[in-house]
Formats: sequence, C-alpha cells, structure tokens
Amino acid sequence: MIAILGITFPIYAAMALGYFVVWKGWFTAADMRVLGRYVLNIALPALIFSALASRSPAQVFQPGYVSAYALGGLATIILSYLFFTLRGTDPQRRALGVMGSTCPNNGFIGYPVMLLAFPDLAGVILALNLLVENLLLIPICLLLVELAGRGPGLPLLPRLGRILLDLAKMPMLIGLALGILVSLTGLSLPGPFLRFVDMLAASAGAVSLLVIGGSLVGLPLHGNRSLAAQISATKLLLHPALVALAAAGLLAFGLISLSPALHSALILSAAMPMFGIYTVLAQRQGLEGAASLAMLTATSCAFISLTLLLWFLT
Repeated sequence: MIAILGITFPIYAAMALGYFVVWKGWFTAADMRVLGRYVLNIALPALIFSALASRSPAQVFQPGYVSAYALGGLATIILSYLFFTLRGTDPQRRALGVMGSTCPNNGFIGYPVMLLAFPDLAGVILALNLLVENLLLIPICLLLVELAGRGPGLPLLPRLGRILLDLAKMPMLIGLALGILVSLTGLSLPGPFLRFVDMLAASAGAVSLLVIGGSLVGLPLHGNRSLAAQISATKLLLHPALVALAAAGLLAFGLISLSPALHSALILSAAMPMFGIYTVLAQRQGLEGAASLAMLTATSCAFISLTLLLWFLT
C-alpha cells in the first residue's frame, strides 16, 4: 500500500499545491486558465506526438485496448442515460449526467497517474484514450447536450459534423495524427527537434495537476447535491466497472489480447474524474453549480478509489 500511495500522493499533493497558491492569491484563476491553455495546446500535443513518433506501428496500435475502452464507454453512455431517465431527471441535467459519467480527465489527471504507474507506456495510453474519447465518447455526449439545450434546430448529422470538425481542430488531435503519421512512415526526425518536443512534453504532468487544483478554487457550489453525488458515483464506479466488464468479455471470447499493464491502465483510465471543461460546458445550460459540485466530489473521492484500484490492479 505504501508503494501505491507513492503514486497517488504526489498527484494529489500537486493538486493541493495548485489549490493553495490560488487560494493564497499567489496565482489567480485567470493564471490557471492560461496555464491550462498551455497544457492543452502545447504540452499535451507535444507529449502525444513524441510518444507515438518514437514507436513502431506495432507498439502504437492496440486494437484490443481501443475496442474495450470504446465498448465500455458506450455502455456507460447507455446505462447512465437510462439511470438518469428513470430518476426523472430533465433532459438538460440528464445530458450533463451522461457527460460527467463518461468523459474522464485523462489529459490532466490520467497522464500523471500513468506516468508514475506505467512510465514506459504513459504516452501511448494517453494517445489511445484521447483517440476513443475525442472521436466517439465526447461527440456523443456533446450531441446530447446540444439536443437537450437547444431543442429543434439543425438536423442531427449536421450538428454531429460540426462537433467533429471542432474537435478535429484541437492541437491534441493534430499532434496525435502527426505522431501516427511519423510512426507509420518510419520518418527519422532530427535529434534537436525531438529534444525540443520532449522538453515541452516533460512539462505536461506537473503543470496539468497544478491547473486542476487551482481551478477548484471558487467553484460555484450551490447546485443540486443529489444530482452531483449521482454523477460522481457513476463516473468513479459505473464507468470503470463497465470498461472492466467489456474487457473481460472480449478477452473471454478471445476477441482481443491485452498485456497486464494495458489491462490495468484501461480500467484506471475509466476511473478518472470528469474532464476539466465539464463546468464550462455546463455553464452554457446554467448548470455550473451541479457540475462544479460533481467535479469537486469526484476529484476528491478519486484519491480513495484510484488508490484502491491501483492496489488491486498493480
């Protein structure tokens, strides 16, 4: 257990430091947003590119991992949608609940955890997670939010096309695509350029955790506490359970193969709290209070759930 705490304690200590420096006024919330943009638009794209470009296609492409992660994520969308519907939740809050249940923060929290738990695979794991999340899970969740918030408007396919186009412009996906291209072509990049990219990539882990901690300061906490607790529970418990079930089923039927490290990383990735822009997206629907409560609850409780999962899986 001491070894497991050696992974989770530094993660949450860095987040606590981020919270402290904003709470003390040494940094402002605006500073955290700037640092967050740096991580999203520079550090993480560099990290993903470096992780993929330096590996062979056989090391990069993990269809078993992608299949299990996608299947578990789709199951989470369906079951959380049914759960919030049966609870009598209105369409806007139901869409918020499905998104919070399904979209983990693998960029800002998941990668630092993987970096400590599986240092040789952390970059590839991040790239695989982002591939499934940005091309499948997030578009479906954003579409649900769009349909719940705006009602009749553009037809379904044009809305989905616009969402996918916006996601395709993200630097992280551009870095992912370029990294895959270099891996497939076997292109040899100049050493100074690779060292430059690695230097940027190295800053992603610590800065991202400071941003997450700092962004928790001053969150509006006046929302529906019951809804927030339900969203947190489905994110931390239902999502990883369904991903684990999907992996177990695919493995049992011999449809995929997974190394022990990737199997553990798969379940841990689904167990991360919801992604950082959750409250921003909820703000458009006037539900930032419930989203903030859910994110604060999930991020706090994840210290316990991730510690237990790491103890069980590694």
